[in-house]
Amino acid sequence: MKRSELKDFYLLWSSQGLSQLGSSVTSFALTLWIYQKTGSALQTAILAISSYAPYVIMSIFAGALSDRWNKKRTMLVCDLLAACATIAVFFMIRYDLLEIWHLYLINALSGLMNTIQGPASEVAITLVTPKEYYQKVSGMMSFSRSLISIMHPMIASSLYAFAGIDPVIYFDLITFAVAFIVLLLFIDIPEDDLKHDDDIDLLGSVKQGLRCLNENRVVLWLILFLSGVNLVASMFDAALPAYILPHKAGGEKIYGIVTSAAGVAMLLGSITVSLLPAPKDRVRVILLTMLFSLTTDNFLISVTSSVWLWCLAQFLGYFPVTIMSSNLEVIIRSLIPKEMQGRVYACRNTFQFFTIPIGYYLGGWLTDEVMEPFMSSLEKDHLFLKMFGEGKGSGAGMLLFLLGIAAIFLCSFFGRILRKYHFSDQ
Repeated sequence: MKRSELKDFYLLWSSQGLSQLGSSVTSFALTLWIYQKTGSALQTAILAISSYAPYVIMSIFAGALSDRWNKKRTMLVCDLLAACATIAVFFMIRYDLLEIWHLYLINALSGLMNTIQGPASEVAITLVTPKEYYQKVSGMMSFSRSLISIMHPMIASSLYAFAGIDPVIYFDLITFAVAFIVLLLFIDIPEDDLKHDDDIDLLGSVKQGLRCLNENRVVLWLILFLSGVNLVASMFDAALPAYILPHKAGGEKIYGIVTSAAGVAMLLGSITVSLLPAPKDRVRVILLTMLFSLTTDNFLISVTSSVWLWCLAQFLGYFPVTIMSSNLEVIIRSLIPKEMQGRVYACRNTFQFFTIPIGYYLGGWLTDEVMEPFMSSLEKDHLFLKMFGEGKGSGAGMLLFLLGIAAIFLCSFFGRILRKYHFSDQ
């Protein structure tokens, strides 16, 4: 491999990853700030929802826009507007003007910028990467995302505990400045080889993206499969703290340790992906990794009371995620024409991720209103009490177990559909 062939990718990957770390640190610190001010889990959750809602709703249009617009300019403008939002938060906190609804509004703006920038960034990666390096690049991108997931809570909590929100925002703005300057001055993203239908309106561009996705049925079915995976996974994420925090072997520190095991797994998984040879059938790999991930994590956590087994479950559950993700990226980048990728990635973002807020709501509601009351109504020595424990948290444990069963049905259903599709690099 010639290092010069990936020079622009290395610069883009490292600088944008640094900027994402800064943004994640600020987001985590603002979550701490809101909870400290309000003591409300709901108001804290709305902060994430306000950022995520524009992503789900507008992604399908953002891709059409990003395909029409210059990728480099789109990324620069979105980064700049997101930085302005962070600066606004800084001054409102400094002069004691910040209200909770301000953060919701600013987070919605930042979420919209991420929605537009995301497809442009995905296509930019494709444009600066030779095809033979797609798997390596996917592994490196998974590596940076995993590293960010491990580092940002530690950096944010340390800075926030030491000196409040100010150093957090300084860190965010410094990382933004580095990424902005590197992209502006040192990265060349080619645009001339892409063909655009500029005479087609926005709705027509969206239809083109949907049509392209429909014509590539293997990509469409994989996206729908992963939307189901995300539904189960987000219900798991909603129930997990309700299981571990009140558990006699759990608590806040244990929850943090168990959660960090997932980040470590994804980090090691991303390193592994970059070293693995191309599989014979990437579709089959995606199905099998998700079946292993969802069943192992849910079953092992729900029926054990050992912190080490919980960490092992998280590790085994999240390690295959990076393998799945890299194989999906290779399939999309290989089958979808470059000039259509922004629109297709945007459709993917809408269809694949709209189930996440639904899953969070269902997971929380089922835990509080169905599973916990059901478990508390059982007589002593009942089989379920022996399996999932007694007292608060046992209902969440039972839900985790049921989600493992649901995952088997999910993977079996889509396995029947996808078994006729195969994808290899040959």
